[in-house]
Amino acid sequence: MTKGLMRNLKLLAVVFFVVAIAPFIIMKLGFWDETFAKSSSPKYTEAYPPIANPQVVSYATAVERAAPAVVSIHPTKIISQDMNPILRDPFFRQFFGDMGIQNMPQEIQPSLGSGVIISKEGYILTNNHVVTGADDIKVKLVDGRSAQAKVIGTDPESDVAILKIELADLPVIAMGNSDNLKIGDVVLAIGNPFGVGQTVTQGIVSATQRTSVGINTFENFIQTDAAINPGNSGGALIDAYGNLIGINNAIITRSGGYQGIGFAIPVSLAKDVMSQLIESGAVTRGWLGITVMPLTDESRKSLNYPKGDGTVIGAVVRSGPAAKAGLQPGDIILSLDNQKTYDANSVLSIASKLLPEKPYPITVVRNGQTLDVRIVAGKRPGPVLRAENNPKSLAKPTPKPMD
Repeated sequence: MTKGLMRNLKLLAVVFFVVAIAPFIIMKLGFWDETFAKSSSPKYTEAYPPIANPQVVSYATAVERAAPAVVSIHPTKIISQDMNPILRDPFFRQFFGDMGIQNMPQEIQPSLGSGVIISKEGYILTNNHVVTGADDIKVKLVDGRSAQAKVIGTDPESDVAILKIELADLPVIAMGNSDNLKIGDVVLAIGNPFGVGQTVTQGIVSATQRTSVGINTFENFIQTDAAINPGNSGGALIDAYGNLIGINNAIITRSGGYQGIGFAIPVSLAKDVMSQLIESGAVTRGWLGITVMPLTDESRKSLNYPKGDGTVIGAVVRSGPAAKAGLQPGDIILSLDNQKTYDANSVLSIASKLLPEKPYPITVVRNGQTLDVRIVAGKRPGPVLRAENNPKSLAKPTPKPMD
């Protein structure tokens, strides 16, 4: 074999080695991605690299804690249909008596609402307007169980009611603190809107201590933009940790559905009411026997009270607690039970917590002079239902209980 041929064979062997082994060496050294891969891959750039451990914002844990204790309430009312005019005729009844009336057909009118289980004993917190006038109340749990409910007590002035069911191993919601709420806090509304089944909506606290809304006598609402619709009334408003902070109550709406302004009864108010309802079936509140009005520029001038907070006594009930204490129309209330009064709602709220038949200090201004008086609180009479409590106006949004 000639030297030239041997040289060519060696050169060929070197070339073969380089071609066969070089890619393997390049990959091992980590150069493949930066050189060969780039040159052979499609020409595009990914927007963002994938995240290995995504931290997704979720309220699933809060819902898992609270949702089992939120129930759907199905009240029904039995309504007798209108009597035929012939049956009202005295001549007809002279011969047939009340037989025709007894055989009158009856209509069963169903309704829908929500409630929250607050104890293992089966007590359920809901709205008064959900169950008022009901002849039969059925409660359905998320786990599929159902039971007949008994009304333990109702309070129309705060729109709170307590029911009771007899079932074992009931889920119970955790009670939160509505006094610590701040505007902007995340909240979740749980209920049974439109009867579609348990639903969770999310929003924030839009405002706290809303009064003068025109829904209840005693108002201290949490306002939220979490969607609340018919069937949500009595359901839970919870915080981001699953604690109960309010009972869904009403919305302001033009259409009858959700428009971003909903109201819930704070749990701090509901707890005071429900404890009395469970213990005695009714709520006892203090009463002063007065009506109050806000201070205006005109009233300040006429009452010689140019500056300062307070509220004006507009009328005094004859022989009531205020009359016996010597209070008069035109007196400006500065404080009650050593608590400052800023408006009519603050007077109403403080007075309602007074114990009947016990004396309390009240400070008023009369003709520019400050007077310290002792007033013996009375027992607040039952609610008087007024037509203006639930206006039916289409011209402007009005509060609407979501039963």
